[in-house]
Amino acid sequence: MERDGKGQWFVIHTLSGQENKVRDSIERHLKTEDDALAVYEVYIPTEKVSEVKQGRKTTITRKFFPGYILVRMDLYYPESGALNENVWYFIKNTQGIIGFVGGNDKPIPLSESEVDDLMAQLSGKEEKAKPKISYEIGETVRIKDGAFENFEGAIQEIDTERGKLKLMVSIFGRSTPVELEFWQVDREI
Repeated sequence: MERDGKGQWFVIHTLSGQENKVRDSIERHLKTEDDALAVYEVYIPTEKVSEVKQGRKTTITRKFFPGYILVRMDLYYPESGALNENVWYFIKNTQGIIGFVGGNDKPIPLSESEVDDLMAQLSGKEEKAKPKISYEIGETVRIKDGAFENFEGAIQEIDTERGKLKLMVSIFGRSTPVELEFWQVDREI
């Protein structure tokens, strides 16, 4: 997300799963538009999530706010504060857009503090992929695969790099350490 002083950030509600199509449609239209529309940037906040399945670590990109995009634009004229109808209709008539968040008649832009908080939150997400499933030490889980299937165990250690958990499982009345991958256990319900 850029911060060059132009425009304000607005949250746009899109059809679920259509965020990328909406972004691409807006960007494509802006490139072909002769008169410069006051729309500067379309941003879809994402985070990297890693998951270990059957010993293989995969990293996927997941949308931080599914069904929403952020658009930096001049929806209101800076001099008068009046609605810029060209921008308004351009956004409202883009296929896949449901409407503005914060009022459909007179949308409210994100405040500077909201933008700062969002940018700080997202900059931390881009650095390193986090595990898809997060467990806590001491949590009881049920083993769903392997030699100890259907046993329960308490988590003693978590290795997110390797996607492994170290559990203490009671076998014949004795606590035994067992190392398993994330996908081999389920949370107790």
